[in-house]
Amino acid sequence: MNSRQIMSTAFGHKTVIPAFNVPYLPMIKPIVSAVRDERSFAFVAVARLEWVKFESVSMDAVKKEYDRWVDPAHTRLHLDHMPVVDEDGIRIDYRTEIAHALELGYDSVMIDGSRLVLEENIRASAEVVELAAHFGVPVEGELGAVVGHEEGPMPPYEELFASKRGFTTVEDAALFSAKSGCDWLSAAIGNVHGQIARHLQLEKKIEARLDLDHLSAVAQAAKLPIVLHGGSGIPGHYILEGVKRGIAKINIGMELRQAYISTCGNGDIEAGQDAVYEVTRSIIRDRLQTSGNASLFA
Repeated sequence: MNSRQIMSTAFGHKTVIPAFNVPYLPMIKPIVSAVRDERSFAFVAVARLEWVKFESVSMDAVKKEYDRWVDPAHTRLHLDHMPVVDEDGIRIDYRTEIAHALELGYDSVMIDGSRLVLEENIRASAEVVELAAHFGVPVEGELGAVVGHEEGPMPPYEELFASKRGFTTVEDAALFSAKSGCDWLSAAIGNVHGQIARHLQLEKKIEARLDLDHLSAVAQAAKLPIVLHGGSGIPGHYILEGVKRGIAKINIGMELRQAYISTCGNGDIEAGQDAVYEVTRSIIRDRLQTSGNASLFA
């Protein structure tokens, strides 16, 4: 199956595909091994910030390393957050970057116009959908403000959740879905990204929760598979219930990143890889409960 079919199958069967982010190239091997050993399915994902602010080097380097370990029965390669405006307020040449990923052979791509006003987000996303159509590749868009990647302290989480500040609105989800042409929608429903500021990288992440009723309303309005960003640290019962209500993909980065950097701080790459392998298997087996689901995507 291609990535579009894989997500449609997950959406229809009420299961979820994890996308494991790789800020360090040696993480790719243990992630692929863990997914295979759990007889599961996952995306290996890299976002622009992971080669700009971490050590995944470039989307070319990630593709090259992924191709060393790829197991088509268990994984696909996804370009995560390619922003129009990044977390530092810088305008990005997103069309050129995404075109390069498509030429390299990435299996799906994400355009992040979430820092734009709605009409600009729709316009940029529609441009990328048109571009990706020439390669037969699905596009993920983002709507709402999933906070956490910006520098400086986050607003109080309880205040954000209670006020629904930054949440994807039902009305915007319906309009974005109809006009952008995106295949999948990343929504803000209480989830937050893990902090990327260097002095916060090993701190425990906020235990975010999901507004499940709001998720149901957004999913019904969008009529698209919903993507949950910031999946690290969200209790499993929220995720399992969220999958029943429309989540078909969950991005997980911080848990694996912390396992890697806290273990191989003295230069022991193999120990870092072992830690990533164990954490990945645990997430699949215990929190997502997707062990054995690879047969759905054969």
